[in-house]
Parts: sequence; structure tokens; C-alpha cells
Amino acid sequence: MSRQLLLRLHRWITLIFALPLAVILVTGLILSFEPMVAGRQHGTLTAAQLDGLLVRHDPDGKARGVALRPYDGSLMLSGVRAAPMVVDLATGAERTDIGALARVFLASRQLHERLVFDLRWLVSASTIAMLVVAGLGIAMGWPRLTNSLSGWHKGMAWIGLPLVILSPLTGLALAFGITFTPAPAAVAGPAVPLREAVRMVTAQHDASSLLWLRQRGRALLARVDDAGEYKVYAVGRDGLVPTERNWPRLIHEGNWAGTWSALINVVTSFALIGLLATGLWLWARRQLRRRRSRVRPAAATA
Repeated sequence: MSRQLLLRLHRWITLIFALPLAVILVTGLILSFEPMVAGRQHGTLTAAQLDGLLVRHDPDGKARGVALRPYDGSLMLSGVRAAPMVVDLATGAERTDIGALARVFLASRQLHERLVFDLRWLVSASTIAMLVVAGLGIAMGWPRLTNSLSGWHKGMAWIGLPLVILSPLTGLALAFGITFTPAPAAVAGPAVPLREAVRMVTAQHDASSLLWLRQRGRALLARVDDAGEYKVYAVGRDGLVPTERNWPRLIHEGNWAGTWSALINVVTSFALIGLLATGLWLWARRQLRRRRSRVRPAAATA
């Protein structure tokens, strides 16, 4: 296959998927900051305070899951009623909704994973297209780097190649449920009540480091920010059992090494956005030049 044909495929695949890719990349950049924001709030909530909130707002033990956002000052309980309940950590009172920053992260995650109208297939197709575009760029060979827009485009792609490939690759793994880990072992004995499970987690970890605790089948799973790494534990009568690391998720979300891994995701997002923007600009500039070259001969003959 000639280099010219590879270049045309590279351009047209990018153009076809430009809009969904732009949404995915911008929301990915926003989500890259979430681990950094969440990691600054350790020590802001005690186990006693969290237990008191559960007693106050779930006295009958109906809750089936909790989600904690100390940076937003909110606790979300699911299962108490039809809609999730949001509780203010400072006052202990029920809130109408989560805060503005938490809503930005939540909306970004929804768009990042399914765009609008639950278009998960388009997210997967766009992610595959991103990998194909990267593969076509590699197939065109090592470029001549110059101090021009085209040179910067090629330089960003080749210098950041591992990140450019790893980000969509891990995203596809998440989309297709590939974890490279076995399913969590079945928890022996009867299920642990949610409030007791929260106590077990907060007995070993800072209460404000609990991200969520939810029921999956008969098991309860808890995700905890453990010194910058998001770890998942199965909670049962035998205590907290760490599950195998889901490396595709850890790498894609940038929560395997605290601020450093989040910064890697920020750099990756900026690089991918830069590649998309410069690629589209190069194409638009080329189209304008072609139109001008067609207009000039026509004007000369007139």
C-alpha cells in the first residue's frame, strides 16, 4: 500500500469520526483531573461521622450502595428510595443534588462512555478508529520533523506514541469487559449488611478514602483510594479481601499512582486533542489552498 493511500485513509477516517472523538477526548481531559481533586480530601471525614449519617438517613438498613465525594461534601445512598439520596457531609442534612463540580465530572463520564442517547457502539467504533489512525501513521514510517504545523503534528504523534496507543487500547478493554483478572471469589457465609460493611472498611482505611461500596450479587465490593491507588475489596464475614488489580481500568482512569498517574492522563489527553486539532486544521488549510488555486485560473481566463 502506497504512502499516499495510507495518508488518505488516515485523513478520512479522522474526518468521519472527528465529532465523537472530540467529545470523547475533551471529556477524557476533564475526567483526568478527578483523581487529583478527590485525593486532596483525605482526613476530612471520620468513621463515626459516616456511621452517624447512615444511622440517620438509613435507619431501616435499606441502602444497597454508598458513594462518597468528600471534594463535593456529599454522600449518596442508593436503595433507600427510588431515586438516590444525597446527604451533605457538613450539615448531615439531605441535599437536592450533588454540587456543580461533581455534576461536571458525572456528565463528562456519561458523555465519555456513551455520548448521548446511549451510543456506546459509536464510542467503541470511534476508539477503534483512533487506533486504526495511529496504526496508519506508524505504517507511513518515521517522518521528517520540521518546525511547522505538520512537523509538530508528526512529532507529537511519534514522541507520545505509547500514550497515544495505550489510552484507546485500555478504553476498548473496559468497553468489552477485558480485565485480565479472574472474577472475585464467592464470599463465604451470609451477606454482610451495608452499614456493617462500611464499618469494616473504615476500621482499616480513612473514611474519606472510601469511594463507593455497592452490592454485586451476594457480595459487597468496596473501592478505596489507598495512597493514590484505587483498590477494590470484597467485603465479607472474613473481612476485607483485596481483588486482583484491573490494570486496564487503573491505567485508563489514571488512578494507579495518585497525582502522577493522573498527570500522565492529562498529558495524554492534551496530546490526543492536539493531534486531532492540528490534523483537522491541516486538512482545512489544504482544502482552502485547493479552492484558491482553482479560482485563480478561472479569474485569469475571465
